[in-house]
Amino acid sequence: MTDDGTTTAGAADTLGYEQARDELIEVVRRLEAGGTTLEESLALWERGEELAKVCRHWLEGARARLDAALAGPAGTAEDGGDTVADNG
Repeated sequence: MTDDGTTTAGAADTLGYEQARDELIEVVRRLEAGGTTLEESLALWERGEELAKVCRHWLEGARARLDAALAGPAGTAEDGGDTVADNG
């Protein structure tokens, strides 16, 4: 099972955010529609969990990039602002 999980996770990791999100939406739609066997439902659920992890990974990466971008200029501006305030 580890080999299968690794293979599936590896394939999921290559998905972009939008691809993973769109597939996740489809998985949720199919689960909500019903009409699948228990085995199919479990497979869909597992795929949905994998896709959610991929989306979460992309979003956490985007958040880290935004935080880094905001922290860099803000720290410089604050230092400069303090200096100007002390001189003014």
